[in-house]
Amino acid sequence: MQSNHTAASSHYEVLSISLMSLLAVLITVGNVLSLTVFLGSRRFRTSQGYLKMSLASADLAVGVAVVPYSVYNEVEGLMTSRGQSSSVGSNVSAEVVPVSEGFQPCFVMGPVFAGCTLVSITTIFLLSLERAITVLRPLQKNMIVTKERTLGLIALTWLLCFSLAVTPLLLSEDITLEFSSCSKMCNYAPCPVGHHHHPRNASSSPVANIMLVFPIFDFAMLGATCAVNAVTFSAVRRFCRARAQEAGARMPMSNGPSFSDIRAAKTICVLTGFFCASFMPVAVLVTASVLLGRNWCHFSLYAFWILTCSSGWNVLIYSARDRRFRQRTRELLLGCRRADRQRRVDATTRHELTLTTLPVDGSFSQNSPQCSPGTSHLLRVNRS
Repeated sequence: MQSNHTAASSHYEVLSISLMSLLAVLITVGNVLSLTVFLGSRRFRTSQGYLKMSLASADLAVGVAVVPYSVYNEVEGLMTSRGQSSSVGSNVSAEVVPVSEGFQPCFVMGPVFAGCTLVSITTIFLLSLERAITVLRPLQKNMIVTKERTLGLIALTWLLCFSLAVTPLLLSEDITLEFSSCSKMCNYAPCPVGHHHHPRNASSSPVANIMLVFPIFDFAMLGATCAVNAVTFSAVRRFCRARAQEAGARMPMSNGPSFSDIRAAKTICVLTGFFCASFMPVAVLVTASVLLGRNWCHFSLYAFWILTCSSGWNVLIYSARDRRFRQRTRELLLGCRRADRQRRVDATTRHELTLTTLPVDGSFSQNSPQCSPGTSHLLRVNRS
């Protein structure tokens, strides 16, 4: 019976390692592709493009560093458990390996994951703010949102978020970083009982107050992002309704955001919705563990890995919503020569199908050699 339970646990660990490895590959490939598209085309070197590069860089760090370290720990734990089971089967006492008191990789991976998550939340807020300015102030947009200001905000965002990520370790000696067997990630946690001075589950302790910094910041940024998106969406609906009325009355279009700007605003709203859905479980988990002292092992596993999966959703959202991104991705995947040839064929086809209406005032008669007898009022513009 014990052997069956061990075999089932081993199979579960192998499956989880396979899924985590696949997720690391997908996150890395998707965000490398996004960065290649944004950096390799001048049309994406805008304020919105720079913000998307910052978001892809944060997601790429999760796929390159955080997830592979979790895979490494799971593989090491699986090999250790198999070694212990074989040693027990051969009546050899298993030796417990003491935990090193020196440097631990979790002291790097934990702040990296926390910092990249905070960068993602803040960058989505900046993207929403940029789209709101574009929709609400289309004529003043280029004066308000400049590349220099955007790059400065990106640098400030990274500095602020990673400073906030290491703040619990700097403010209290009673907080440490440890690899959790429940979430399979490096998490902030109170020090063991023999090493800290405050009660572990007291919500009024300094440790609890410091740990609440993350959910407070995250809820504030997500709330502000949702408010900005609500204002943007209400403005988009008004513009669309006004344009429909003007088109029906055949009146000249009033000044307002372009259709591409409206579509980009909707894309940012979709991105915000996906990120809010993926972040809420972690926020609830951290708040409950700090205030109520609850330790939801299985829920923490799902919460943290749903949040990790959000690092690979962005490229899918861009591909589904952004036609220029799809076109550039197709060019990269199919090769430049084939894409250029296809573009030339499309341009030639459009050029040959372009017809210019000419006035039938005697300048071109039906017997004119420039026109065929049946189409004397149309001139096909051919490439010379």
